[in-house]
Amino acid sequence: MMTTTSGSSPRWVTRYLRPAPRGARRMVALGAAAVLLAAGAAVAVQSSAQAGSAPEEGIDCDTSSTNTFTLGTRTGQVTTPDGNSVYSWGFANEGEGHGFQLPGPTLCVTSGQAVTVVLHNSLSEPVSIVFHGQSAVKAGGKPAQPQFGAANTLTSLVQPAPATNGSMTYTFTASAPGTYLYSPGTDVNKQAQMGLFGALVVRPKAGPAQVTEAGTTFNPEHEYLFVLSEIDPDIHLAVERGETVDWASYKPRYFMMNGRSMPDTLAPNRASWLPSQPYGSMVHIQPYDKGTNPEPAVIRYLNAGTENYPFHPHGSDERVVNIDGHPRIGAGGEDLSYNKFDLNVQPGQSLDTTMIWTNVDQWDPNTNPIPTTLPVITDQLLVGTDTWFSESPYLGHKGNVPTYITDNNQCGEYYHIAHSHALQQATNYGASFGGMMTVYRIDPPGGCR
Repeated sequence: MMTTTSGSSPRWVTRYLRPAPRGARRMVALGAAAVLLAAGAAVAVQSSAQAGSAPEEGIDCDTSSTNTFTLGTRTGQVTTPDGNSVYSWGFANEGEGHGFQLPGPTLCVTSGQAVTVVLHNSLSEPVSIVFHGQSAVKAGGKPAQPQFGAANTLTSLVQPAPATNGSMTYTFTASAPGTYLYSPGTDVNKQAQMGLFGALVVRPKAGPAQVTEAGTTFNPEHEYLFVLSEIDPDIHLAVERGETVDWASYKPRYFMMNGRSMPDTLAPNRASWLPSQPYGSMVHIQPYDKGTNPEPAVIRYLNAGTENYPFHPHGSDERVVNIDGHPRIGAGGEDLSYNKFDLNVQPGQSLDTTMIWTNVDQWDPNTNPIPTTLPVITDQLLVGTDTWFSESPYLGHKGNVPTYITDNNQCGEYYHIAHSHALQQATNYGASFGGMMTVYRIDPPGGCR
């Protein structure tokens, strides 16, 4: 029997949960909540993160005291939960000594400050970077502008770093606070598909605990970033073999959150078994409390793919407060933010949202329109006869569990699925319960003790 205690969780929940084989996929529908519940506890794994000061969960920023970053192009492999390995390209922060990763480093800067990004290109073709939402960008000291070749054909959206050890320096002043994409400007479709993209987070001058200068405050301990993307492994294989890419047959098979597919999305940041995919996607918060937890969490959405990603959190809506660096504030200062239960993130777009969880224990059971009846314990044994998962829609601990049962709730926390509502995007090569999916974990007031 495997037991779970507060502050720890079984290692297998993140490393070995994989989509069921064909003959066993019927179990996915029966045990989906159970799988997510067990996997959700993975955020507490302490020994899995690589050495360094990176946070185990939430946004993992690369910062610089001079706002200067050196990015190098790299090649490598990303792994998928069905056992596949996909040749890819990516940006690496050479100043931090990092190797290939997907997505590229999350660069965090402050609005109004000068930013320098030096690109070193080791690939056998030119590469450039477009910094979305940033104005007056310079490349090599000149205004960044389209490049043309023979017969006046467009070769790049901005000046590139030449192939094979070429370099280019980009400079700009960080624009309005928000979340922005940086992506290739040369052979855009191929290079973006191969993985040359990342997030630029611009924080307000007022401080890192606000989304915008307008004062959208949040709890800085609960800030999350979802870089959403897709992979067609046939495109990647053609590039790896040096073959012509057949864009007419383009069909994404893997859908990623921060370079991972479910259930790897639940593993902590810089998990040792995902060396090229350093960023997790699990949200871990506590209920709203006026005295101890008065500020919301922030979830930043960024679409680096080619399709709309209608992201759908179960159990709670989120408030959209900033879109592409434009705060939801009217000309007269009126609040134009809005709650949304299905966040449709378009290609290249970013949404900054805040989230407050109101604990269901604060509801009056006499007026709750959806009373919850807990099934008898014999109907809750989902794994053999020794593992228990609450079948409450809130997936929390309710009542005493028999002593012979392993309780996979650590301390009465809740778990809620969050995923793309275009359900093919919630698969790993067509196998359901994968892809663009994660879990929101809500601890009891005061946290797990």
